[in-house]
Amino acid sequence: MFFYGYDMKSFLLMIIAVIFAGMAQAKVSSTYSKYSRVPNRRGLTGEQVAAQMLMQAGIHDVRIERVAGHLTDHYDPRTKTLRLSSGVYDGRSVAALGIAAHETGHAIQHDTGYVFLVLRSTLVPLSNLGSKLAWPLIIIGLLFGGYSSNTLIMLGILFYALAVLFTVVTLPVEFNASSRALHMLEDQYFLDADEIGGARKVLSAAAMTYVAAAFAAIVELLRLLAIFGNRRDD
Repeated sequence: MFFYGYDMKSFLLMIIAVIFAGMAQAKVSSTYSKYSRVPNRRGLTGEQVAAQMLMQAGIHDVRIERVAGHLTDHYDPRTKTLRLSSGVYDGRSVAALGIAAHETGHAIQHDTGYVFLVLRSTLVPLSNLGSKLAWPLIIIGLLFGGYSSNTLIMLGILFYALAVLFTVVTLPVEFNASSRALHMLEDQYFLDADEIGGARKVLSAAAMTYVAAAFAAIVELLRLLAIFGNRRDD
C-alpha cells in the first residue's frame, strides 16, 4: 500500500482514466478540426439548422444565442436558451451542423420531458453541493481519528457519489441528443447521406469525453471506498 486505498490496482486505473480522458479530448479536437473544414452542400449555418429544427418540432419559446469561446455550445433548460459558439452559430460546416443539431436535441428533450434530462436537472444542485463538500469532509476525516472521523469520511464519499451519479446520468442524455440530431439532420434533409458520416464522427468523439469523465469519476469513487474500508480495518 502506498497510502490508504492507493494500491497498484488503484494507481493503474487512475492512469487508464487519465489516458482515456486525454485521448477522448484529443479525438474531439482532431475530428472537429477535420469536419469543420467540410462545408455542407446546402450552405446552411448552425443557427439556421437549429432554428428550423425547433420549428419542425413545434418549439417556439427557445432562444438561440451566440456564446463566446470554442466548443462552448450548450442548452440551458432554466432559461430555454440554446447557446452556440461562433464557429457553430455562423459555421456552415458538417461539424457545425452536427453540434447545432445535438444542442437542439437537448431542447427537444426538455420540451418532451425526457426522463434522464429531468433527472440530470434535478441532480445539478445536489452534484454541485457534493463537489464542494466531499473533499473537505474527507480530508478532515483523514486528519483525525475516532468514530466521528469515519463518519465524516463516509459523509464525504456520499456527497462525492452524488457528483458521480450526475456524470453517469449525463451519458444517456448525451447519447440520446446525438441520436436525435443525426435522425433530424438526415430526415429533414439538412445533410446528404454521405455527409451524415462526418457529423456522426464529430458527435461520437464528443460523447466519448462524457464516457471518459464518468469512468474517471467511478474510479475515484472506488478508491475513496477503498480508503474508507482500509481505515476501518486498521
